[in-house]
Amino acid sequence: MVQSATARRLEASGPGAEKRRREILGAASRLFRARGLHATGMREIAAALGMTAGNLYYYFPSKQDLLAYCQEETLGQLLDLARGGASGPRRTPDQRLRDLIEGHVTVLNEATPGSLAHLEVNEVAAARRASLLARRRSYETAIRRLIDAGVAAGTFRPVDSRLATLALLGALNWTVKWFQPDGRKSATEVGREFADLLLRGLLSGAPKHARAAGSPAAAAKRHERPGATSFNGSLSKRERGGSNGA
Repeated sequence: MVQSATARRLEASGPGAEKRRREILGAASRLFRARGLHATGMREIAAALGMTAGNLYYYFPSKQDLLAYCQEETLGQLLDLARGGASGPRRTPDQRLRDLIEGHVTVLNEATPGSLAHLEVNEVAAARRASLLARRRSYETAIRRLIDAGVAAGTFRPVDSRLATLALLGALNWTVKWFQPDGRKSATEVGREFADLLLRGLLSGAPKHARAAGSPAAAAKRHERPGATSFNGSLSKRERGGSNGA
């Protein structure tokens, strides 16, 4: 029996709608990784879910709406992480930043399906883009304040906190390009290793052996596997013809 338009609208706004939207994001994420974001249309996403394109449009009227929803969900979770880190006065700045780095990687690659869209802010309609950009700036400011607090406390060496923040976010956000859910490391494990590597560049007075252990060459060596020359996080599974080091 074919559902009426009214029934489909009710279903898309009912109690199970949020769960269904996340299922849609999950399917979109798998297709984005396999085909590329720009090569994936709403019809392909609907077909992967066994839905008609018409049914999908009741949940997301357009691909831009799907991308905006994904980014709003992701930013909401990241800002919650940042607020949690800022409210822990008994913990040192490096401990709070560590939690934020680990949480960021997990949110993007595990907690929020479809987070590959997180990088595509320019693909979102202008009406919603301004709000997304404001929330991104709020998140960036939270990280800068943590770094500034660490410098003031002597935990971090004197750095340009804005430049350091952009370097951190560049590394963390790019994980959505190469992380594979079925890889040999979970998002949580990748986040933990990223925190080790990235914090070493900020900590003041790090021992020489610690700096060496955190060098790019050492990181690549730890991620090597049989048949691979090095860990190349900038290439996707499809581009390299194999699974990534994560």
